[in-house]
Amino acid sequence: MKKIETLKNESILIGKAYEFSRKAHEGQKRVSSEPYFSHCVATAQSLLEWKLDEVTIAAGLMHDVLEDTEVTIETLKKEFGEKISFLVNGVTKLGKIKYRGREIQAATLRKMVLAMAEDLRVVIIKLADRRHNMQTLKVLPPQKQKRIAQETMEVYSPLAYRLGMQKLSGELEDLAFPYIYPREYRWLIENVADRYEQREKYLRKIQPTVEKALKEAGVEPMAVDFRAKRYASLYKKLLRYDMDLDKIHDLVAFRLIVNTVEDCYTALGVIHKLWPPIPGRIKDYIAMPKSNWYRSLHTTVLCEDQKIVEFQIRTKEMHDEAENGIAAHWAYEQIKGSKNYAKRQTSVANNREMVWVEQLRSWQKEFSDPKEFIDSLKIDFFRDRIFIITPKGEVFDLPQGATPIDFAYAIHTDVGNQCIGAKVNGRIAALDSKLHSQDIVEIITQKGKKPSADWLEFAVTGSAKSKIRSALKEKRGILHKVKKVTEFKIIAEDKMGVLKDVAGVISRSHINILSINSSSQSHGRFHVMKIKCGTDDKDKIMKLILKLKGVKTVKEIEYRFV
Repeated sequence: MKKIETLKNESILIGKAYEFSRKAHEGQKRVSSEPYFSHCVATAQSLLEWKLDEVTIAAGLMHDVLEDTEVTIETLKKEFGEKISFLVNGVTKLGKIKYRGREIQAATLRKMVLAMAEDLRVVIIKLADRRHNMQTLKVLPPQKQKRIAQETMEVYSPLAYRLGMQKLSGELEDLAFPYIYPREYRWLIENVADRYEQREKYLRKIQPTVEKALKEAGVEPMAVDFRAKRYASLYKKLLRYDMDLDKIHDLVAFRLIVNTVEDCYTALGVIHKLWPPIPGRIKDYIAMPKSNWYRSLHTTVLCEDQKIVEFQIRTKEMHDEAENGIAAHWAYEQIKGSKNYAKRQTSVANNREMVWVEQLRSWQKEFSDPKEFIDSLKIDFFRDRIFIITPKGEVFDLPQGATPIDFAYAIHTDVGNQCIGAKVNGRIAALDSKLHSQDIVEIITQKGKKPSADWLEFAVTGSAKSKIRSALKEKRGILHKVKKVTEFKIIAEDKMGVLKDVAGVISRSHINILSINSSSQSHGRFHVMKIKCGTDDKDKIMKLILKLKGVKTVKEIEYRFV
């Protein structure tokens, strides 16, 4: 891997950015006592590793000069032009968005990051910046470590995943995991290390058998490797399996990189000929890619010595995209037209519901040179949504056309009901005025105030309209009794069709089923069902319990109002 220090001698632009940033940060130290400039170099090194263009790498070298030095945006424009100053300024703005730690806030912030970044390279630079900050997190105070780790786990890792950068997403999760769940991390280290080693040893044992069978079928693998499941991902999966490591069959997966899509399917057939596949564990992400356009074939088979093994089969292009997502698309465009350029596969299934992914995917087909490709990055993914900010920096996601009334109810029902006015960007605004993305909105309230029926004429969100109607009904004294929900906990023998039998009894009792959650207990001997029903009628409940006890496999029934 080429180093930034080498590249600065080969590229005039990167050499200039390197020296500019070094001088701007001269004398500054990080908490670790290292020169601050070392962080700028590390950020740029990640961008180089992901094969980004020179403009992006130069911006990465200077990503903190506007925030942490006396350099102004005007100076940056004069020295490096509009493109680089736009990227650096964009990264600076992203650093000013506050994170509140709630799940809803995290989801909204992810959208805000994408919506603010008219050029996605801003986001990629920010991800490179966060990667190095996480790699050096140990020098910070514990409280700050946990806050930054939580933000990384809930915002930056999912953001990287959404951009298809699965390798980075997993790395960020693993870097954050020990700070958020220290006890769980230590437990994994103590219990998993040996299993990883044993698993890889077993996969190396069956490797010659796989390679021989593939060769006989005319498939020559470009690469074979063994993908160890990351600790954070493993922990999340263990939570679903009662922390039982014996139930985790993809601790280390057998990965095959082949030349063509046809080879992928041929290899799948070869593996199934060698060992029987486990029903329900064959996943074709080539025909039906994941939401972030991840493509691969997955299958789980019962292998030698009755061991269960997961295989992942993909082409080199699919592998690059799975590892580095959008950055891989850029890398392909960089080498387009050269003798090393491999023609891109076009046999990917369309999924029109994933519009933003379609846009990502379309870049590699629509543009013939890197300049056009870079321009295509400037896409507003969320043009149908707007993102409104409170004076405290909290972000709310609303549909286009939303008004201050919609915003007030998005904050809280009481804020909406008691709203008497609004300030937009410091100026009084009408309650029916249209808000715009990045508006800073302050809601003015008055205790005891009730909503007006006129608000229904201009409120946009269903949530706001529903809350207005509800308040108006209370105001008129029209109170409607709301039925409670009853949750039944039913334990039954884990026999085929038990869930169908139980659901049938409830339906025949003319009781509406709202939701069903089911799981196995005691090593699969018993089936636990939690069924929420739309009734609070005790007579109906008692009669239903009697009927359920008549189901042969049912052993125990409890209920509660929720």
